[in-house]
Order: sequence, then structure tokens, then C-alpha cells
Amino acid sequence: MKKLLLFGSALFYTTTLLAQADGKNNAPVVPAMLSTNDIVKNISLAPNTHTFSSFIKKTNLTRTYTSRGPITIFVPDDTGYTDMPAGKLDSLAKPAHVWDLTDLVTYHAIAGEYKIKQIRKQINKHKGIATFTTLSGGILTARIDSSSNIVLIDANGGKSIISQADIAQNNGVIHVVNKVLIPKKRVI
Repeated sequence: MKKLLLFGSALFYTTTLLAQADGKNNAPVVPAMLSTNDIVKNISLAPNTHTFSSFIKKTNLTRTYTSRGPITIFVPDDTGYTDMPAGKLDSLAKPAHVWDLTDLVTYHAIAGEYKIKQIRKQINKHKGIATFTTLSGGILTARIDSSSNIVLIDANGGKSIISQADIAQNNGVIHVVNKVLIPKKRVI
């Protein structure tokens, strides 16, 4: 009889606890990137590209990246800034360095829509290395590493791997990269 009473009590409390749960996932809702949105809108919606999104706004490049395009943009995720020299990120965010920041943001984009398949085709066509002229006028080099990742190499030899590819936009395509691509310092 004691076992039956104990079992009944346990069953009662379990069902009472389950009744208190609403069955909903209370995790924050992250808006999805939609192919009907433009590049700027989707970068602002992504949970891991807030830094680059703020840079687009600070440099007044919103109009460029909402244009008809097509544009291919290599967006560093927020962890990709950790390898930058100490203080460089804070320095770029200051109004006095808006031209350097503009150069950095436009160095991450190329005219035309290049999905991974087209980038690989260019690499294979040119015997393992393809070059692309960025909107800033700089050169990005692409190659395939031993793990079949596409690696972008900036003007200073810095390497960044495409970690998420072919995110369609209504005016181009986004590829998320794991490091910031640094253009060569311009001498004026």
C-alpha cells in the first residue's frame, strides 16, 4: 500500500510540474536571412555579423550595398576581428578613420554574383589560384586548401576561410568568412 501511495504521489507531482511548462521554446527568436532581402538587411539580421553591419552604416555604404547589384560580399563573423592588431578595431570606428574603414568594408566585396561553384571554377581554371578585384580596387586571391575549403588571401598575406557560403540576396550573395580581410595601406 505504501508503494502505491508513493507511486501515486510521484505521478501527481510529475503531472503538476509538466502542466506548468508551456511547451514553448523560450530561446530568443533570431530573424532569418531571406533571399528577398538585400545585403544590408540580411547582414543586420544575422546573429554573428553585427560589427560588419555597423561598419556599413558608419561608412555610409548602405546605398551601395542595397543597389541592384549583383554584389558578392565576404562578411567576417564577429569572432573574425580578434586577430586584428590591438586597438585597430577601436581606431577604425572613430570618425577620423572613416576612409580607412570605407576601404576595409569595400575590400570585402566584388562586383558580380560569385557562388562557391563559380569561385571554385575560377580557381581551377587558373591552375589553383584565382584573383578578384574588390570594390575598393584591391586584389583578393582565392585558393583551395587541403581540406577543400576556399581560402581568401588579402593583400598582406592574411588568410580567411569561407565558413558559410551562398547565402542568396535579392542583389547578390553573401559568404561568411572567419577572419577580416585587410587591404594594403594606401599612400596618398
